[in-house]
Amino acid sequence: MHAAITAVHGYAPDYVLTNQELETMVDTNDEWIVSRTGIRERRILKDPTKATSDLAVPAVKGLLEKRGISAEEIELIIFCTSTPDMLFPATANILADKIGAVNAWGYDLQAACSGFLFGLSTGAQFIESGKHKKVLVVGGDKMSSVVNYKDRNTCILFGDGCGAVLLEPDYEGNGVIDSVLKTDGSGGQYLNIKGGGSLNPASYATVDAGLHYAYQEGRTVFKFAVTNMAEVAAEVMQRNNLTSADVNWLVPHQANKRIIDATAERAGLPEEKVMVNIHKYGNTTSGTIPLCLWEWENQLKKGDNLILAAFGGGFTWGSIYLKWAY
Repeated sequence: MHAAITAVHGYAPDYVLTNQELETMVDTNDEWIVSRTGIRERRILKDPTKATSDLAVPAVKGLLEKRGISAEEIELIIFCTSTPDMLFPATANILADKIGAVNAWGYDLQAACSGFLFGLSTGAQFIESGKHKKVLVVGGDKMSSVVNYKDRNTCILFGDGCGAVLLEPDYEGNGVIDSVLKTDGSGGQYLNIKGGGSLNPASYATVDAGLHYAYQEGRTVFKFAVTNMAEVAAEVMQRNNLTSADVNWLVPHQANKRIIDATAERAGLPEEKVMVNIHKYGNTTSGTIPLCLWEWENQLKKGDNLILAAFGGGFTWGSIYLKWAY
C-alpha cells in the first residue's frame, strides 16, 4: 500500500507584480530579470489583514470540492511554510479552524523551499502506517511579507501562492514510491531570515537592521542548488531503475529557470516533460511544486511517473518519485 495523491488544488492572489512595476521600485529591468531567473511576473497578496492561511483556504476548499468530501473527514493537516501567520499557534491549526476541519490535528513544517517535499514524505508515512486515511499536505507562503522591496537581489524572485494535495491509501501501486531528502545546516548562513527567532527576537534594533527580511547570498545558493537539486533527482531515478524514457514529468521547485534547466539536463529530460510556471508566479517557496501539479493536473494520467525535486534554505534539498493515481 502506498500513499497516493487523490486531489490537488491551488490558489494565487489576483494582484500581478510585473517586472515593469519592479523597475519603478529598484534598480533593475525586465531583460535582466528574465535572462537570469526566467521570471516575468509574480502574484502578491496585497491585503495587509490577510496571511498565509488565507492563501490556503481557497486552495483547500477547491481540493475538497473536487474530491467530494467534507473538511470533517480530514484527519491530519501538515502545513509546509516559511511564513506562518504567527510563531504560534501553528498555521495548520488556524487553517483547520477556517475550513471547519474539526476532526483534524496538525502542525507546521519548515524546510524552506523543500518544505512541500518534506511534508509530502512525512504525510505519506501516516498513510502507509495505517494511522490515517486522509492527510492534507499544504504548501504555501506569503513571501511578500518577508521581502525587502529595496533589495533587488531578492525582491525580483519571490511571489505569494499556495497549493494543497490530499493523500489517501492506494493498493494499485500508485502514490509516493521513494524519496531522497537531505539537509546541510552549514548552508544556513547563505539563505535565511535572521530576525524574529530566539537568537534575534524582534526589537527596534533588529527592525532597523532589516533582519526580518529574507537574506540570500545569490551566487553561493545558486551554485549549491544547481548541483544538489540535479544530483538528487538523478539519484532517486537511479535507485528505482528509471531512465529518462520512463519519466513522464519532472516537477521542479520554481526558484530559477537555469536551475530547472540544469536539473532536467541531469535527468536527461526534454523541455516538454518539465513543468515550468516560474515566469508567472516567481518563487512561492513551499507553494511551487503543488501549484505545478494543480496547473498540469488535466495533463496527468493514472500511472504517470513523476520526479519531484527541490532545493531551499537550510540548506534543504530532496527528490520524490511518485506514480500519479488518477
